[in-house]
Amino acid sequence: MRGRICFALALTLATFTATATPHQEPNPTYDHILDSVVTRYHLPGIAVGVIEHGKVVYTATRGETIAGSGHKIDAHTLFKIASNSKAMTTALLGRLVDQGKLRWDDPVTKYLADFAMHDPWVTKNMRVADLLTHSSGLPEGGGDLMLWPEPNAYTRQDIIHGLRYIQPGYSFRSKYQYDNLLYVVAGEVAAAAGGAPYETLMHREVFQPLGLTRCQVGAWKRDAVGDVAQPHRQVEGRNEPIREDGATIPAITSAPAGGIRCDLTDMLTWAKNWLAPTPAQLTWLSEEQRRVLQSPHMLIPVSKQRREWDHSHVMAYGYGWRMADVDGHWTVWHTGTLSGMYSELMLLPDQRSGFVFLINGEADDARTVLGELLLKHFTAPHDTRDVAWYANALDRAEQADSRRTPAPDTSHAMPVSPKEAAAWNGRYSDPWLGEMTLCTDGDRVRFAVAKSPKLAGEVRRLHDRLLVHWDDATVYPDAWLDVHPGRPVTLTMAKADALADFSSDYEDLRFTRTGDCP
Repeated sequence: MRGRICFALALTLATFTATATPHQEPNPTYDHILDSVVTRYHLPGIAVGVIEHGKVVYTATRGETIAGSGHKIDAHTLFKIASNSKAMTTALLGRLVDQGKLRWDDPVTKYLADFAMHDPWVTKNMRVADLLTHSSGLPEGGGDLMLWPEPNAYTRQDIIHGLRYIQPGYSFRSKYQYDNLLYVVAGEVAAAAGGAPYETLMHREVFQPLGLTRCQVGAWKRDAVGDVAQPHRQVEGRNEPIREDGATIPAITSAPAGGIRCDLTDMLTWAKNWLAPTPAQLTWLSEEQRRVLQSPHMLIPVSKQRREWDHSHVMAYGYGWRMADVDGHWTVWHTGTLSGMYSELMLLPDQRSGFVFLINGEADDARTVLGELLLKHFTAPHDTRDVAWYANALDRAEQADSRRTPAPDTSHAMPVSPKEAAAWNGRYSDPWLGEMTLCTDGDRVRFAVAKSPKLAGEVRRLHDRLLVHWDDATVYPDAWLDVHPGRPVTLTMAKADALADFSSDYEDLRFTRTGDCP
């Protein structure tokens, strides 16, 4: 009987949400903003939707699923939403709280007996809620090399076991430092409390009842689902596809942190659920849990740029959502970033308005500029700054950044000879990344991580330092390799470009030699 009630509720909610987008009048303002950003940043493809006062008033798409393919993006094209997945994971947890299967203050070890952080006191005191606020003590991006680059062979159990070896970067609950691994742990907490795998729960508790008919998580068939955007990088001004999907998209370990894919239509349905929920949607997730998810739980430092552009005074993280005041208006949002895929979902709850966009190319600055201009439409409608103003301001800020030293030109690095490497080649192990070999292959020396096939490359020398040059050009940046003689020999690493993405957390690795090369 209970199963029948749940099924009936799912059908009722889907009836409320899976409605066609109403006819929209042309909007020259939004079109001009969108076209200016696409042109300025040479985006391969994008899908944009805007909600005003609880209604979808604008949708638009530009570009192709694969640059040069002729396959146009539309409102049903699937994109990787990356870290916008986190809010779906916390909504799943909120559902379990509503159902009495979970409490935010429960210790994580109640659900995952093998869970452990580096500090035993933190292990004992880590609550489910602490997994969600980026204040655990993990260094920024700590352990992300177990998630990316994909594909790799790390399991969620590997992550739960590996956390105990990652040394903290700050004290527990003392400040905000973004991490992904604990959202993977949160997905496993959901699985334990809900009695089914994370992917099953996401379909059953989130996608189906809200009518998110195109969203995908877990393993699925590309051609059966169809219309899937591929990520791109820019090479000499051209958009080139990278890491294209095969016929079967596999289930990935990182799904609770950033592995969900959705189309524009479903993302607008998802946004409306927060901005203008129907009575049925309020049955799906209670007002109390909605408030908990989108309330400040950990303060985030407000940047100089945000103070100047948005007049923000406070910024914080909730459970899977960021929030800040912008020109006197409260905003709740998140972004998503993966190699070649960018997204943003912005909510202005008091206005019941917001927007979402999905991009299948390199779009760090493009996302910032587009997000700012769409946001100003609601918070400062008389602001005259345009795409060129924001884009130029970002360019000037990057040039003036006193922290930025040019990344070294590694094109002149020379291969290390087997003779030079004889004193330190062999098999190595890091407590959380696992096994690695540093061994001769012909007249070259190769670095290869056993469980992460894309973390493989040639050892070279640049001036007085060793460098690992990755085989895959999409793995960035190259990594310095420092050898520490001793018994046994140990190795440490660092990003060659010190300001590259924090997910390349080479600095957290500590390799110890365990034996000779095979």
